[in-house]
Amino acid sequence: MVKVVIIHGNGGCTGTSVWIPWLKRELEKYKIKVMAPTMPDNFEAKASAWLPYMKNVLQCDQNTIVVGHSSGAVAAMRYAEQNRLLGSVLVGACYTDLGYESERISGYYDDPWLWENIKSNQRWIVQFASKDDPFIPVYEPRHIGKMLGTEYHEFGDKGHFQDKEVGEMLRVLVGKI
Repeated sequence: MVKVVIIHGNGGCTGTSVWIPWLKRELEKYKIKVMAPTMPDNFEAKASAWLPYMKNVLQCDQNTIVVGHSSGAVAAMRYAEQNRLLGSVLVGACYTDLGYESERISGYYDDPWLWENIKSNQRWIVQFASKDDPFIPVYEPRHIGKMLGTEYHEFGDKGHFQDKEVGEMLRVLVGKI
């Protein structure tokens, strides 16, 4: 049975932040099992806490779609380096710490990216980015898209996807399931 796990970003975000409750409700209308937990260490989003939590508590596996926002998208990519997933949706993703100490301390950027592992450990990857993202320059998600061969959706008016419901995300997810 397919399940969707939605992973929020850092800085104190929770499983009820931004568009997460909306997406959860909409997917559940299709009888899809959805988990939207508040991750441990939700301020710093440390890989040492989040990746084991995804494996041992959330039990993300080859029947799981991970929808990650911001640091949650970075966690989804790092998780897929070593673990199989059905697919992932990366929203507002980056691959460097962007010079922010608040990102650097997470530990996601310490090692080189294993792009081929991320691709081969899942059937598909969809990405959502916006040119007006105030935190992540658009060249970051474009690079990820190039390295992973994602199904790439770029907007000009969604910012960091903090207050915008993205109907396209729902349409794509339902289509993949």
